[in-house]
This record gives sequence, C-alpha cells and structure tokens, in this order.
Amino acid sequence: MTELAYLADMPSAYVRAFRARVVALPPGAVVLDRTYFYPAGGGQPCDRGTLVGGGASLQVVDVTHSGPSVLHRTRPSAGAVAGFAVGTEVEGAVDWDRRHQHMRLHTGQHLLSAQVFTRTGLRTRKAVLRDLGATIDLEGPVDGPTVGALTSSMADAIRAARPVSVRHLPRREWEAQPAAGRSGLVPLPAHVDPVRVVEIDGEDSCPCGGTHVRSTGEIGEIRLAEPVPLPDGGCRLAFSLVRPGATTPPA
Repeated sequence: MTELAYLADMPSAYVRAFRARVVALPPGAVVLDRTYFYPAGGGQPCDRGTLVGGGASLQVVDVTHSGPSVLHRTRPSAGAVAGFAVGTEVEGAVDWDRRHQHMRLHTGQHLLSAQVFTRTGLRTRKAVLRDLGATIDLEGPVDGPTVGALTSSMADAIRAARPVSVRHLPRREWEAQPAAGRSGLVPLPAHVDPVRVVEIDGEDSCPCGGTHVRSTGEIGEIRLAEPVPLPDGGCRLAFSLVRPGATTPPA
C-alpha cells in the first residue's frame, strides 16, 4: 500500500522532493511506501519526474493506481533498475513545472464549474485537464453572452486572489450537507471516507483528490472558448492558461 502524501493538506501539493522506501518492483515500475507523485485520475494527468537511490537514477514517465498501491512506471534502463531493490531508500523529485501547471488548471476548473453553477444552475458532469487547457462537460447549454459574463467574473475572482484550502470531513458529515448547492455531478466513490474537500473561499466547496494552488491569484490569466454543443443536449466549455508559468511559488 502506498501512502498518498500529497493529499494531507494544501502545503503537500507544493512538495517537490521527498524520501521514500521501495516496497515492490513489478515489471517496469517501482512501488513506494509513500509518494508525492500524483497518479492519473479524476481528469488530472499524472506527475512525472525522477527516482534516485542505490546509486541509480530512474525517469518516472507515468504514474497510475493499482489497487491500494501506486505504480511509478519508469523509462526502460536495465543498468539503473539493477540499483533498486525492495527496502532501498530513494529520493523522488517531481517535475515542478508540469505539477504546478496541473494545480493551476485544476483550481481554475473548480472555479469555472462553481461560477457556471452559480450563474446558470448547470452542474459539471466531467472535467478533463490537458496540456495548457481544461474542459468541463455541463448538463445543459450555455450561450455566448453567458460565456462573456463568465470571462469577466473569472478574471475578477483571480484578481481577488481568493484563498484555497483543504479539509477532511467524515463522510456522514459531508453527505448531511445540501446536495443542491454542489456544482459537480460526479458521484463520490463508496469507499471514500473521510472526504477530502477543496474549498475556494466564497466560491466553491467540492470533494476532490487532486492538487491545487493556494490562491485563485496563482491560476494566472485564462482564456475561455466558445461553448461546444454535445449530442445529449449538454455542452463543453473550455479554458486555457494564457501563460504556462505565471508564477513559481517557493516549495
């Protein structure tokens, strides 16, 4: 089992280097007792980086869940793999530029989903982060004037640098809160307890296992695209980061 150390609190998302111990070596991968690498899931791509230990260095090219464990898939390198063994202490280094870009995008997605819900009552059925952009699939249509209003209100919220926080609630306490006030339609998996809740002050409160920035101001300038109708009557709304690296906060 791998401890998902990046889930603990908001500062954990900013950890760029960490020490851990190898607990298994399945073909082409390394399993650690704890990790700050984000495994792909919930529409957020995985982290990449390196693992160094036992006199060897491995490039992490993919990170995925495998039951309770996390597989750090590595670029093939027979000589490097030979330096790793179960019990070896290694140092992991996360590709910070990639991680921070995903943090900005994911927080921007929460903000957009919340503002769409507040303005139209439409909830997000699916969210996907990719490259410098993200998309949300909504349960109904959004028109051009609404997108214009969202562009303005998103910019206002980013300029306001609203705090973003993480808290953990017992599942029964989360489920006791009114479901009508939630911007997302993605069901919470049955095994999740406690619930990790990501909150944007004055904007949104959403269960989420992703990585996020500490303030909406860290998202940076974004650009909203015109909505794309979906065959089922919903629509897809996309946004992109205007600059890939608006800010680089300290670790």
